[in-house]
Amino acid sequence: MLAYIDPGTGSMLFSILIGIFAAVVFFFQKLIIKVKFLLSGGRADRAAAMNAEKIPFLIFSESGRYWNTFKPVCDEFEKRGVDITYWTASEEDPALKEKYEHVKTEFIGEGNKAFTRLNLANADVLLATTPGLDVYQWKRSKNVGFYAHVLHAAGDPVMYRMFGLDFYDAVFIAGDFMKDELLELWKRREIKPRELPMAGIPYLDAMKERLEKEGASDTSDKKNRSVLVAPAWGPDGLLTVMGEEILGALKDTGYDITVRPHPQSFTAEKELMERLMKKFPENEHFHWNRDRDNFECLKSSDIMISDFSGVIYDYTLVFDKPLIYTDTGASYNKVVYDCCWLDEEPWMIRKLPEIGTPLKKDDIGNIKKVIDSAIESSEFSEARKKARTETWKHPGIGAELIADNMISWQEELESKRSEEGKK
Repeated sequence: MLAYIDPGTGSMLFSILIGIFAAVVFFFQKLIIKVKFLLSGGRADRAAAMNAEKIPFLIFSESGRYWNTFKPVCDEFEKRGVDITYWTASEEDPALKEKYEHVKTEFIGEGNKAFTRLNLANADVLLATTPGLDVYQWKRSKNVGFYAHVLHAAGDPVMYRMFGLDFYDAVFIAGDFMKDELLELWKRREIKPRELPMAGIPYLDAMKERLEKEGASDTSDKKNRSVLVAPAWGPDGLLTVMGEEILGALKDTGYDITVRPHPQSFTAEKELMERLMKKFPENEHFHWNRDRDNFECLKSSDIMISDFSGVIYDYTLVFDKPLIYTDTGASYNKVVYDCCWLDEEPWMIRKLPEIGTPLKKDDIGNIKKVIDSAIESSEFSEARKKARTETWKHPGIGAELIADNMISWQEELESKRSEEGKK
């Protein structure tokens, strides 16, 4: 009989094993450097020896779906002629097909294989959008000088799971409320505040630029309204709480319905997805969307129905379209999230009543009327504009500001090494 190891214990055992392995690797790395230094008669440049094989700039992406966040940054380094390395844990990452001169892309394996590589990384500045550094399997490498986090969505950085950003050295933010939330969070935890450079949101910049180039969808010949359902995943998400009821009501409207679940739903909520997709099969007016790129379904729809998913702000800030949100957002369980340490509700939850139309369970039977009313109303236009200025600072130059900061941090580390080498 095979022994069962629960995920939490598995994660702990992996952390112990990789810790031992890393300690051995780091010991031999230092030993080799010391031997080289002694063999050179002490005349070798110690700073150069310590810097052997070091990657100046490293990006880690856990999934190809985050390429829209990292591509603007990679493009900026390419434009400047500065070398940067991109590691991905997805063999299907679009980055691997890009033709760059100064961006080196590499698939480093999935799961624990990727974490093992990360835990032994040798780099000056590492940029990632993955929370939970030094919390689960992903540990800080002794050979990485600086860890920076970049947001992959507009909204609150405190909506990550517990301790999501505590062990980064810096968090790129895009709004003053983000700074207030994080500083208050770290104050309550009694830990040193991290750097919080204001840099905007590169992927929103890229999405806006793409929309401007392609233009809005032509609806002049459209015979039917298009409704996009794009919820969060988890026990408080729209599909979990009222999936069958709301999809059934939407199907009865006769409108063109596109359901785009969060990608994590197909992994963490596989049973739910299989049940819903079986009950609501594809037809002329009902579609399930699993495209890696959400741009086309955001662009072509007339209205979005969601809960508290971050995609709400992609939709309302870039495309400036009407929103209907379900009341699951008001009752989500925040115990597992960083925001549970704060007294005030997260910004993205507080903003929902200002930018969209609420949908109560009692209104689901009249959902066609709610949809029509929301599409024809203009009352939320100014609120969307205000939200845009609050959560999306420096539109259009986010990648430039991120590159500026990364280069500055790397130069500081290089200068410090040089000074230590002289001693």
